[in-house]
Amino acid sequence: MTEFFDGRETMDPAQREAELFARLANHLPKAADLSPGLADHLNDCDLAAVVDRKSFSSLPILRKAELMAAQTENPPFGGFANPEDLPGGRIFLSPGPVWEPQGVGVDPWLGARALFAAGFRRGDVVHNAIAYHMTPGGFILDEGLRALGCTVFPAGTGNTDIQVDAASVLNPAAYTGTPDYLKVILDRAREMNKDLSSIKRALVSGGALFPSMREEYASRGVRVMQAYATADLGVIAFESLHEGALVEGMMVNEDLIVEIIRPGTNEPVAEGEVGELVVTNFSTTYPLVRFGTGDLSAVLPGQSPCGRTNMRIKGWMGRADQRTKTKGMFVDPKQVNDLVKRHDEIEAARLIVERDGDRDAMRLQVIGNNVDLDAVAATLRDVTKLGGTVELADTLPNDGMVIVDARDYDS
Repeated sequence: MTEFFDGRETMDPAQREAELFARLANHLPKAADLSPGLADHLNDCDLAAVVDRKSFSSLPILRKAELMAAQTENPPFGGFANPEDLPGGRIFLSPGPVWEPQGVGVDPWLGARALFAAGFRRGDVVHNAIAYHMTPGGFILDEGLRALGCTVFPAGTGNTDIQVDAASVLNPAAYTGTPDYLKVILDRAREMNKDLSSIKRALVSGGALFPSMREEYASRGVRVMQAYATADLGVIAFESLHEGALVEGMMVNEDLIVEIIRPGTNEPVAEGEVGELVVTNFSTTYPLVRFGTGDLSAVLPGQSPCGRTNMRIKGWMGRADQRTKTKGMFVDPKQVNDLVKRHDEIEAARLIVERDGDRDAMRLQVIGNNVDLDAVAATLRDVTKLGGTVELADTLPNDGMVIVDARDYDS
C-alpha cells in the first residue's frame, strides 16, 4: 500500500518553505484584487515586502469578530469572497453566524490527504455522518472522499435507526463524522441486532476524540483517527501513523501557511509554546490571510516519525476565546447574550459544555425571577441550533465567563 498521498509530503522542509512564500508573493496582490474586504483589511500593508515568515508577521491578524462585523455590514461575505467564483457553487451558514462560500475545483477543503493518512482508499464505501444542512461539514468530508475515489453514503445527522439499516445493507468500510456519533450508531446497531463489523476505520472531526473513546472503538475493531478542520478553511491538520501506531500530534496540511501566535498580538511564539493557531490559505474564492482560528495549539519539535516533513502541531488545546465547539458546531458568547436579550426575566446566564456519558451536552445556568425554563430551553435551541438543559442558579461566578468548557480532555 502506498504510504504517502503524494511526493510533496516528504519534500525538504526548506524547499517547502521557500515554495510557500514564493507562491504567497504572487497570491497576496491577486487575492486583494479579488476580495475587496481583504484589500481593506490589508490596506496599509506593503505586500511586496512579504518574503518570509518574519516579514509575513507584520500583516494584521484577521479575527473572526472582524469578519462577522464585515459580513453584517456588507452581507453575506463582507467583501472577502471572489464573486466570480460563486456561480455553480454552494453558500453555507455556520454558527456565529458566519457565511462561507465553497471553493472551486476538486477537494476545495483539502480533505483527501487527511483521509488517505487515515487509511481510506479508492473504492471504499464510506458512511458520512456529519451535517450537510447549512454548514459545510458534510461537504468538506464528502468532497475529499470523492476526490480520493471513495463511494459516499451522505448519511448526515440524526435518524439513527435508518442510518443503521442503511449501513447494514451497504457494509461500509469506513465512517466519517463526529467522534461521539459513531458510538451512537454502533450501540444502536447492537440493540437492533444489525452487523456493522464492516466498519474498520474512521476519520472524525467536529468534536473531541477522548482517549477512552478511541480505546473503546479499537476494542470494537475500528481504528479511529481525527482531523482538525474549520468551516472557513477546511482541513488544517490530521493524524498519521508509523508502522501501524498513532503518531503524536497532527501533520499540517499542504497548501496552507500555519503560525502559532501569542493571543492578542501579531507575534509568533517560540516552538513548543502554546498560542493561537493562525492560518493562511491560497484560495481564489475565499482568500483568508493570517486568519485567527481562536484555537490554541503548539508546534511539536522535530520531524514526524511517519516520514512526512511538514510542520507538526500538538492538536487542539482549547480556545483563545470562549467560542466552544460541541456536537460539531461552535457556540459563541454572542448567542448566549442573544438568548438573555429575548428573556427580560433573566438577569445573567452561563453556558456549561460537558460530557453526558460519551456525548457532548450543554447546560445553561440562569439567574432571574419567574423564569420559564422550558421557554428558555426552546430559545437555547433556536439560537444555537443545539439542544440543552436549563437550570436556575442562586449565583454565578464573577469571572467574565459566559461559556465554560467543563469536559476532561485527558480521559
